[in-house]
Amino acid sequence: MEIRVELPNDITQHADPAREALEAVALAGYLSGKLTSYQAGRLLGLSSRFEFEALLKTRGIYDHAYGPADLAEDWDTLRKLGDRASNEGRGRA
Repeated sequence: MEIRVELPNDITQHADPAREALEAVALAGYLSGKLTSYQAGRLLGLSSRFEFEALLKTRGIYDHAYGPADLAEDWDTLRKLGDRASNEGRGRA
């Protein structure tokens, strides 16, 4: 889908007004909870969650950034996957 936005003249004088507008939409959507980090990153053409996290940091946005709770959840998921793989390996022996 293509969306067109008319920008005021003073904003069009910025170095990359289209990118600034797109980032504003993506960040507002993410911070409001309307977009996930994945969706916001895709909207911006980023290839990974880590690139989006880096963008948040460059904008001084830390309250929604990947934190200890996210790490604990990811670690728990990896542990469960490891246990599952280990159990499947035992069944083949």
